[in-house]
Amino acid sequence: VIRPEPCGVCGSRIRFGKTAIKCCQCQLLLHTKCREQCPSPCAPRPRHHTWPREGVLADFAPSTRPLVPLLVVQCVTEVETRGLTETGLYRVPGAEQLVREWKRRLLRAGGALPTLSSVTDIHVVCGVLKDFLRGLKEPLVTFSLHPAFLSAADILDDAACDTALRHVVSKLPPANRDTLAFLMLHLLKVSRSPDCKMDVLNLSRVFGPTLVGHSSANPTPLAIMEDTPRQCKVVARLLSLPPDFWRGFVGTEQENLVPM
Repeated sequence: VIRPEPCGVCGSRIRFGKTAIKCCQCQLLLHTKCREQCPSPCAPRPRHHTWPREGVLADFAPSTRPLVPLLVVQCVTEVETRGLTETGLYRVPGAEQLVREWKRRLLRAGGALPTLSSVTDIHVVCGVLKDFLRGLKEPLVTFSLHPAFLSAADILDDAACDTALRHVVSKLPPANRDTLAFLMLHLLKVSRSPDCKMDVLNLSRVFGPTLVGHSSANPTPLAIMEDTPRQCKVVARLLSLPPDFWRGFVGTEQENLVPM
């Protein structure tokens, strides 16, 4: 396993570097120990009227601008409401079982999400957001634009780097671009909170692998090793862009994002 995913039988996450079994027909992924409980014969996944369990970001986005999935909006709103005084925000893990359960509840709910105010530990809310972004079939920085983001972040001249990054961001699919802008504005607030003790460098280490990822769904071990420091550099550079740039994508409509 290169990218941690939940087991289709027991639901627990199959961690990086572990051996797993995957069906070549229905794509069911499971622990080797869960093989005996595997349903047989396999069948195509049923279609639900709720959100899909996995997909690209656009599958979860609303039909009108800004195209930010409601799950992302709700998690961010909850964190900004009561989490900006919490030390280690996004770095301290929430209880894995609660993260998994709340993510499942939100995805099953679809458009009308249950309130997160009943989640006592704000780190669980942070975990749901990170797990949702990690679980996408393609990271926010899409596979096709991944090399362009890495190349832009490598430019030594700050002004030229900013120009290149703005250009690449503008090429993202609308849902990816709007969601990235929404998250950047949120992470800037986190970085400026003295209580959180999460500066741009810390946040870039946490979100680099999640937002930038790799150039394919199945990177080689060498690519993983080479990409990791560059992923962090991309996020740090994106966070150095002025907030007004990001508000250009979600600014005027941002008040419409907050769930009632």
